[in-house]
Amino acid sequence: TAWAFSATGEFITQTETISVFKVPAVTENEELLFSDEFNYEGRPNPEKWHHQTIPPANGGWFNDELQHYTDRAANSYVSNGTLKIVGRREQYSTGGSTRSYTSARLNSTFAFKYGRVEFRAKLPKSGGTWPALWTLGANINETGNYFGDRYGSVGWPLCGEIDILEQTGWNKNQTIAHFHWADFDTKEYRNEGGKIGISNADTEFHVYAMEWRQNSIQVFMDGRLVHQLENNSNRPYNDLHYLLMNMAIGGTLGGNVPDGFSEDVLEIDYVRVYR
Repeated sequence: TAWAFSATGEFITQTETISVFKVPAVTENEELLFSDEFNYEGRPNPEKWHHQTIPPANGGWFNDELQHYTDRAANSYVSNGTLKIVGRREQYSTGGSTRSYTSARLNSTFAFKYGRVEFRAKLPKSGGTWPALWTLGANINETGNYFGDRYGSVGWPLCGEIDILEQTGWNKNQTIAHFHWADFDTKEYRNEGGKIGISNADTEFHVYAMEWRQNSIQVFMDGRLVHQLENNSNRPYNDLHYLLMNMAIGGTLGGNVPDGFSEDVLEIDYVRVYR
């Protein structure tokens, strides 16, 4: 993910908590298109998830992140009904680049347009951790991603990005929803988003959801609206997107990593996409 910041270090566009609006319940008319309930043991199901491991930015990842992503069981595995994405302090080398942290970044092998997305997740508690549950346009053709150039090769931000859940490494008492895109007419980068308070994201599971329609996209935490974006033909939210789950270490939204950090976990109970 990428962010725009002010001179004081705050991200430029943000809104305060909107707390009354409730996401509608799933109805009988909605079809479950894709899901993983993580009711198995071992590696994440390769028919549903692709590990993105090739560093795309001169031997590293974007946003000054400190980790390498791996496909090892040490960084992602399923047990006791949940997926664990584990960020660890350890020396790890790949492609001639050595980093002091590892984690995992998973792409869904499923692409979709419009519908409802739900993640039920418990977030890491350690400073310096940057968990994210999000989407990218399938036409991005980012290095090492699952779809490659199958749907196009427009790059970021023309592909569009929807951050259903992010959390900074320095404030574990709020979560963030954010949108990044480029206007089709002007090619100008745009972004906006919101945040919401939460006191127990690291001890309790919460549902992070998105309602994506042709005219608007709404992002929720436990049914509370975090941010709503108007959708139109000048924005890249009328094409196929795919899901991503990852936990970065350090970087733009991770911040400083405490000296005592050894490892922490982003734990996901289920992922569901409805039409």
